[in-house]
Amino acid sequence: MKRSPYAAAAALALFLMAASLQASPPARSGGQEDGDLAIWKEFVAALKEGGPASDRVRPYYEELRAPILGYLKIAREKAAWAEWERTPEIHRVGDHVHFLIPLTFDGQTTVYCWTFVVDGGVWYFRHLEAINIRLDKTGPLPASTFPDVDEVTKAHIREENGWSREVRIFNLLAELKDKPFALDAFKDGNGYFLSAKTWVPFVEPRRAFILYACWEQANLRGNKVTLERLDDDEALIRMSPYYFRLYEESAHLAQQISFLDYAAIFETIWKDRARAAGWDLTIEYGSEGYRASEVRLLFKRPA
Repeated sequence: MKRSPYAAAAALALFLMAASLQASPPARSGGQEDGDLAIWKEFVAALKEGGPASDRVRPYYEELRAPILGYLKIAREKAAWAEWERTPEIHRVGDHVHFLIPLTFDGQTTVYCWTFVVDGGVWYFRHLEAINIRLDKTGPLPASTFPDVDEVTKAHIREENGWSREVRIFNLLAELKDKPFALDAFKDGNGYFLSAKTWVPFVEPRRAFILYACWEQANLRGNKVTLERLDDDEALIRMSPYYFRLYEESAHLAQQISFLDYAAIFETIWKDRARAAGWDLTIEYGSEGYRASEVRLLFKRPA
C-alpha cells in the first residue's frame, strides 16, 4: 500500500495548529523527558498485551473511537516489535505528548506520530497519524518559505480535504431533499467536456475528452493513471484513484457515508462526464488490499 491506513483530516488540522504555535519548542527538563518516554514504553507494553483498553483511548472526536481501536489492532498484528523499542522523537505540547517514530507495515516504512493526552498524571491514547508537516522547523521570521512534504502527500491532503467537504455537502442535500437530488448536484459533465474541448482543441473532441481525463486525474489529482486503449469507438482508462483509498485510510469518512453512497458519487460524476462527451461508460472495480483499489473506465461509442 502506498499510504498508511491511519490518516485522518480532523487530527491533521489540530496537529498543524499545535505545530505552527511551536516554531521554537521550549526546552524540556531531563526529568520531564524521561517521564514522557515512560508513557511510550507503557503504551508499547500495553499494545503487546492486546491493549490499551477502550477507556484509555480519548480520540479528538468520539466517532473516531471505533476506527482508532481498529487501527491499533492492525498495528499490533503487523508490528515488528524491535522497531518499537527504539527511542522516539518526543514533543510535549501542553497536556499532549507526540511521539514520532519510523515503523514498518506491509514492507513500507513510514514516520508515524502517536499522540497522547495526559490528564491527572494518567496518559490516554488520542491519535495515530502518518502525515506530519514539520512546521515546527519554520525558519526565523519574517518567513516566506515553509517546510514542505512530498508531492504524493500533498495530493493525498488535497483529495482528503476536498472529498471530506463534498461528502458533507452530499449528506446535507440528501437530508434536505433526497439522495437522487444530492447525486444530481455532483453532475459536472457539460463543464468538464467544455474544458476538454477548449483546452485540448488539437484532436477530435471525444478523443480530447479521454486524453484530458487522463491528464486531469494524473497531473492535477495525483492518481496513477494508464490509458490502455483509444480509438474512434472505444477507450479504456485504468486508474488507482485516491478517492477510494481515502475511504479506507481516513477514519472519518466511513463514519459519515456508506460505501455504496460514496461509490454512487464517483459513478454519477463519471457517467455524466461520459454522457456529455458522447460516450457510454461501464465502470469495473478491482480489489487488491481494499475495495475499488483499481478502477477500469470502459468508454464505448453509443450504437
